[in-house]
Amino acid sequence: MVNRYFQLRQKQTSIRIEFVAGITTFLTMAYIIFANPLILSDTGMDKNALIIVTCLVSGLATLTVGLLANAPIAMAPGMGLNAFFAFLVATGKMSWQTALGVVFLSGILFLIFTLFGLRKKIVEAIPSSLISAIAVGIGLFITFIGLKKLGIVIADEHTLVKAGPIKLEVLIGLFGLIVMLLFEIKKIKGGLVVGIIASTALACLLAKKLGISYQPEPLSFDISPVAFQLDILSALKWSFFATIFTMTFMDMFDSIGTLITCCNEANIVDEQKKIKSLDQLLGIDAAATVFGALFGTSTTTAYIESIAGIEQGGRTGLTSIVTGICFLLAILLVPLVRIVPEYATAPALIMVGLFMIKEVKKIDLANIEQAFPAFIIMVMIALSYSISTGLAFGFISYTIIQLLCGKVKEIKITMWIIFVFSVLFLTIT
Repeated sequence: MVNRYFQLRQKQTSIRIEFVAGITTFLTMAYIIFANPLILSDTGMDKNALIIVTCLVSGLATLTVGLLANAPIAMAPGMGLNAFFAFLVATGKMSWQTALGVVFLSGILFLIFTLFGLRKKIVEAIPSSLISAIAVGIGLFITFIGLKKLGIVIADEHTLVKAGPIKLEVLIGLFGLIVMLLFEIKKIKGGLVVGIIASTALACLLAKKLGISYQPEPLSFDISPVAFQLDILSALKWSFFATIFTMTFMDMFDSIGTLITCCNEANIVDEQKKIKSLDQLLGIDAAATVFGALFGTSTTTAYIESIAGIEQGGRTGLTSIVTGICFLLAILLVPLVRIVPEYATAPALIMVGLFMIKEVKKIDLANIEQAFPAFIIMVMIALSYSISTGLAFGFISYTIIQLLCGKVKEIKITMWIIFVFSVLFLTIT
């Protein structure tokens, strides 16, 4: 039954592989359970309620992906998107209730784009060289995030970043990284999750030296302080139109970049290299944003950390179902999830960056028409700390180069739409 529904044999995978992949994805993105409430609570929202809502929305959205789209992709409130949400409230121009209304409307707009097929046309209009560049750029991006979480790279007021001190936490994380590398060298599946568990176990053994305590904290299961508190009418003001557009663009291109990368890595493509179940994935992404806003969280989107599970062999929706169940169980096991330190999951992101960088070989670097836009995407995704910003710069540069080369007729109408959206996005933000 399970084999037939998820097509495990056709996709050369098994229940064991999918289970390990699902656990890996969950562990690499479990930080969102605490990071999202931490960011959104600065707006005055109830932190305890946000923890439950984050688990609930992430779990249900990811389960839906697994059941309806049969893809190994997890969804959760997006990092960066939640920071933008907090920024909107911090400006004093709107309350968090109105900001939730803005998220809801951006999700509806996103859903309309999906129903009319605009998002699918956008995905299919992107040249293959730029698709590879997106994968490399995201790989560099999450490697940078991993290095930052591990503490190897830290902020510097003069050079922006610099190498951090080699503290005990860094050594524990590097121990996990060595475990992961050993598994990859030996070609044994499950290395990422084993590395995370090994680092976590070592951190627990050295808890006194680290000066940390794992005392469980009481958690309320009441979500009423944030659920169904959105103010849609206030968000319908004309002055908020640019904000709704910006949030829609950020969500659309973040998710498009993630879906392109993950689906290609998982080989969920047909003979024409078009993504299978794309309509379902895009529709679920949009609906998850609407659903998330109703329950009281910022924009929900596809998570690039899904690539960690895919690299562990995840190829079907069973991976997503395992990840989704983990999020729902985390509601009851939040104190246990809290034990996994950030520096234990960071090496998994570094390893995933290594896996993704291989896509650079598919870019014709000798052809400047392809190489320059690809280069811009790769660099700007990582250095701007934003997938959507990197894509906007890349799409604009691609269109301009095509114009300079006198290839106006070769630019698809959808690409012109992407160009206009990209210019508007960068101008407004």
